[in-house]
Amino acid sequence: MGKKKPSPWWNQGIRFECQQSGNCCTSRGEYGYVYLTRKDRENLAEFFKMTTSEFTTKYCARTDGFYHLVENGSPECIYLSEKKCTVYEARPTQCRTWPFWPENMSAKKWSGNIQSLCPGVGKGKLHSAEFIGKQIEKQKKADLE
Repeated sequence: MGKKKPSPWWNQGIRFECQQSGNCCTSRGEYGYVYLTRKDRENLAEFFKMTTSEFTTKYCARTDGFYHLVENGSPECIYLSEKKCTVYEARPTQCRTWPFWPENMSAKKWSGNIQSLCPGVGKGKLHSAEFIGKQIEKQKKADLE
């Protein structure tokens, strides 16, 4: 029999509730572009009552083969206004899965950068390990699109 893979440090769940700080919507080093899957672009286009092609032309750029929201010279997302997401109902996968991104889920990264960046960590609903795992997988899949 092979060795059983150890449980992740978050196997008892993590409390998280968005505090609307806008911190995750501000570019900082590795947290740069808001990348968009095809489905993200379709959802945002529908939100703005335009075609996906129109939305992509007006609001997207492409870098290294991946679509992302255009930037306006500010480190903040173009859809952030007074620390509130103006497209919340149609927000991209990257935003929906925050803070449970694969690259955030090491104990060291979580207890350092993520906890200090995000005031929602440790507050609100306890998200199960199953839920967290699904969020990680959603983001991994989005990273490939």
